[in-house]
Amino acid sequence: MRHYARELSADIAVSSAGTEQTWVKPEATEVMREVGIDLSGHTSKSLDMLPDPWAFDVVVTVCDSANEACPVYPIKTTRLHVSFPDPSGQGVQRWREVRDALGGMSRALVEAIASGEAPTQETLIEAGKLPQLGLSR
Repeated sequence: MRHYARELSADIAVSSAGTEQTWVKPEATEVMREVGIDLSGHTSKSLDMLPDPWAFDVVVTVCDSANEACPVYPIKTTRLHVSFPDPSGQGVQRWREVRDALGGMSRALVEAIASGEAPTQETLIEAGKLPQLGLSR
């Protein structure tokens, strides 16, 4: 999302966190490097590690367990869910497919926010479809 915000010159602050602090998987770093995005300095964070986890305009969960564990946000926060499979143990090609699907969803989200539109779950699901399966998960 940061990549697309910079690409579109959109003044959008992006934060990332998970349901628990783990690590950035080497396969993620590898496939993101292939598209010119360096994750080597990134760390895994949990929601409570963010400066103000309640101040978001939009919250997007991308796995079903995160969707279930995500806290209830104030009414001002738009909460969306787009499910992607965990590519762990499925080979680098699956990592690339999930990367590209997440990229499509991320671009659609940033474009909507940058144009002043409210992003919709349906739009994000459509933009994040995995090509070979035709599914969003």
